[in-house]
Amino acid sequence: MSERKSQQELDFERKHEEDLQRLRGLRLIDDDFMAAVFEERACAEFLLQIILKRDDLTVKEVHGQYSIKNLQGRSVRLDILAVDRENRAYNIEVQRSDRGASEKRARYNSSLLDANLTDAGDDYDALNETYVIFITENDVLKAGLPIYHVDRTIRETGTFFNDQAHIVYVNSQIKDETALGKLMHDFFCTNSKDMNYSILAQRVRYFKEDTKGVAAMCRAMEKMRDETEHETSIKHALAMLADGMPYEKVAKYSELPIEEVRALAEKKSA
Repeated sequence: MSERKSQQELDFERKHEEDLQRLRGLRLIDDDFMAAVFEERACAEFLLQIILKRDDLTVKEVHGQYSIKNLQGRSVRLDILAVDRENRAYNIEVQRSDRGASEKRARYNSSLLDANLTDAGDDYDALNETYVIFITENDVLKAGLPIYHVDRTIRETGTFFNDQAHIVYVNSQIKDETALGKLMHDFFCTNSKDMNYSILAQRVRYFKEDTKGVAAMCRAMEKMRDETEHETSIKHALAMLADGMPYEKVAKYSELPIEEVRALAEKKSA
């Protein structure tokens, strides 16, 4: 028993050291770290003020890694969801993959905000003004611009169609001396000392150097690792169920509880 406990301790120490090593290399362009940093209201407010050039913008609430329901009732996780004093809603996503920032992904996220920020029976006029903001590692729209604002227009007249649903792409490849360019520089720093903006540097320093901040990030990474392992187990279980394997064997090989395997089978056949 003591030998097994010793091995468990060694495994924990190894994983903890791996987490610390990974933490040292994290940047704001990495979604999990970005969500932690910008869950601080002042940081989210600062980010939005620069991107939208709105010094008057005041964030009243912000949530990192926020789960929101799609029309099928499944949870979708947003990197950041913020709401300002005028009840405008902002979904901010960092995307290192071009595919994750496609035009239809932007449309999908916009529809999620509409579906979740109103209550049944609300009048259409009660819809929040919304912004879906993608901060992309590459120039996804490929026009060489630092920022792209996407709004619906009436084709025949060229005038804006004022549905108040906005999409913004920020091209992080452009790191010039503008406020936005300096912000994008900060998104790629692993060391807070190299950052332009102190408000962000302080938050990055907290999660990388402060004992409490490091512990919080390590717990978050451990949780993400567990969630990833669980998602992998579910994927394998579904494949085994599709092959007709008995529930008991699926539970054994996927390391899922038999009750969860049965629930997956029932959901699959529904």
